[in-house]
Amino acid sequence: MEANALRARCEAVLADVYVPQPFDLGEFAEHIGNRRGRPILLLPIAMPPQSPSGMWIHGERCDAIAYEQATTPLHQNHIALHEIGHLLCGHQAGDDLDDRHLRRLFPSLDTALVHRILARTSYSTDEEQEAEMLASLILQRSGPPSAVPAPQASPAATQILRRLESSL
Repeated sequence: MEANALRARCEAVLADVYVPQPFDLGEFAEHIGNRRGRPILLLPIAMPPQSPSGMWIHGERCDAIAYEQATTPLHQNHIALHEIGHLLCGHQAGDDLDDRHLRRLFPSLDTALVHRILARTSYSTDEEQEAEMLASLILQRSGPPSAVPAPQASPAATQILRRLESSL
C-alpha cells in the first residue's frame, strides 16, 4: 500500500476515535470495546520464546489482546495498539501462532481443533501496515512517551492471565 494512501486511510479510521491524554491503554481499550459492543480484555503475559509479541484472540463474548509483559511500557502499549488497530480496521483475527505455540498454550487440546475454534486467518501485508500505522498514530496523539504509563490488567483479565501463565 502506498504510504500517503495508508496514512490517509488510518487517519480516516481514527477521525472520531477518542484517545485519552495522558494516554491510558485500559481506558482506550474500554472506549473501543464500548464503541464496538464487545469488551476488550488486556492480557500482559510472558510470551513464549520465538512467538509473536502480541495477538488478538476473538472470543465468543469479548476480544482479548495478549501482549508481551517483559518489555517497556511504551512497547507494551504499541504492541497492544497494533492488535487493537486490527479491530478498528475490521480485519479478521490473524494466524499468529503455529502448532508449536498452540501446544504450549493449550497442551491438552488438538492444535487443529484450536485453529478451528479461533477461526484464524493470515493477515495481509497491507493489514499489518494498517495496524502498525494506527498504533503509531494513536501513540502520536497520546502525547509525549514519558506521559504513557505502563498498562494494567483488569481484574477479569488477571484471572485469565493466571490460567494462561499456568499453561505456559
